[in-house]
Amino acid sequence: MSPSTPLLREANLTEIESLALSSELNMADGHARQELTEAQRSIVDEFPDLFHKAAAQPVDDLEREAHRAFLHMMGQHTFPTRAGGVLTCYSSSVAMEILARSLATAGGGSVALVHPTFDNIPDLLRGNGLRLLPVEEDVLHHGPVAAAVPDGVRCLFVTTPNNPTGRVLTEDRLAGLAAECAAKDVVLALDTSFRGFDTRSHYDHYAVLRDSGCRWVVIEDTGKLWATQDLKVGLLASSEDVGLPLAKIHSDILLGVSPFILVMVTRFAEDARAGGLADLHRFIAANRSLVRATLHDVPGLTFPDDGARVSVERVDLGDRPCLDVWTRLRQGGVYMLPCSQFHWAEPARGDRSLRIALARTPGALDAAVRSLRAVLLDE
Repeated sequence: MSPSTPLLREANLTEIESLALSSELNMADGHARQELTEAQRSIVDEFPDLFHKAAAQPVDDLEREAHRAFLHMMGQHTFPTRAGGVLTCYSSSVAMEILARSLATAGGGSVALVHPTFDNIPDLLRGNGLRLLPVEEDVLHHGPVAAAVPDGVRCLFVTTPNNPTGRVLTEDRLAGLAAECAAKDVVLALDTSFRGFDTRSHYDHYAVLRDSGCRWVVIEDTGKLWATQDLKVGLLASSEDVGLPLAKIHSDILLGVSPFILVMVTRFAEDARAGGLADLHRFIAANRSLVRATLHDVPGLTFPDDGARVSVERVDLGDRPCLDVWTRLRQGGVYMLPCSQFHWAEPARGDRSLRIALARTPGALDAAVRSLRAVLLDE
């Protein structure tokens, strides 16, 4: 794809991310691309044994172990353990497609969707014929819950922690939204793919949802946390009375995921619970500090997400168009993500922001951010 501004405006974020996959200074996609820790390298050394374990043990047992290890690691002790309560997918995007198709199959209608958020979510929902209503983050997080659940919608879809802003629904706010959804018979859907980075999102969402009485769906993702060469699973959890053909659509798309990946997820989750997750939090925080320290004195530049803990960082470029900055960076082999497409209902609101991935080696991140600084200062 040409890097010209018109084509970039038409591209989705994944298409832009794909341009960076072979670059040593790829700060575009939010996948984990940092070095493995010593403990994680020892797990990789176990791969031959894990492969044989995966071949010898029933898949149902491996799924239960992976679900329990991953979700308990983040405080989600009340996740559904009934048959079909958690469907395992190749990725969170596949889980999203299953949800979107299920909503369409069950009658379609309108979905209230958090704004901004990663654009593959609105793309998948629209691609299945669903109508979207934007719900601004401030409305979602503060004020009357009725305003966050518009009349006439069939589903409220929330990303928490959100990508790219990092904002997290508090337990009380989730309870309020869930109660409102129950009163209006609206499905509450959560994408928690960045949950692992932020302990503020480690309260038991499933207990809150269960107690609310609403119909709900939760998408989880193992792929953002560990640099496992994109070996990952997405999870699609749902309430027993959700009223959507999730299992049928799931069976239309896949039979099952690799048993080896399930075993790997269990081992990485065990390591995370034993201290690896806290190590990851410190690593991301240090990389965020690196970005802010390098750019802090650039005139007009600000960091709009002061409290973010997720593995991405937005920078507001002041009066500089992000696509111009992106083009100059690309000429030097550096890739970040323009933020226009995150604002899926009003792209112009993101035209002066970039998103920088933080799950990278500090040396590569430092080189990329110094290149950004040079471009911004026109050096």
